[in-house]
Amino acid sequence: MLLDMDIAERGRKPATGYQRPYAVAESLDLLHGPSSGMVRLPSHLDWSGHAEYDLDAPGRVIDLYRAVLIEAASPQDLYAYLDAGILRRLWALMWLPAQLRRVWELKFPVLAEISRVIATA
Repeated sequence: MLLDMDIAERGRKPATGYQRPYAVAESLDLLHGPSSGMVRLPSHLDWSGHAEYDLDAPGRVIDLYRAVLIEAASPQDLYAYLDAGILRRLWALMWLPAQLRRVWELKFPVLAEISRVIATA
């Protein structure tokens, strides 16, 4: 599912300018991507030349999750490379575009709650 902010935030005044659509999972329960080992992302998700990620290295896990969340062309990209438990653990630690964070937190209140709890800690 691709959501833009005008659709996701019904009732609000439409945003001006370009609103990038982001892929959003239908359910966090569908995120069953790898949780350890080496992962190589396809070029449509990471064209940096450093598309191999060691999921046992904390910094590289965050890099992979950011790349997939930002660049996913469809929910299938999310399902293939993200794991729901890891996403919950990393959610508040990742720098993400505000629009992307908003769309995901509107769809999944548990992620918004994680952000709120960390922000008040």
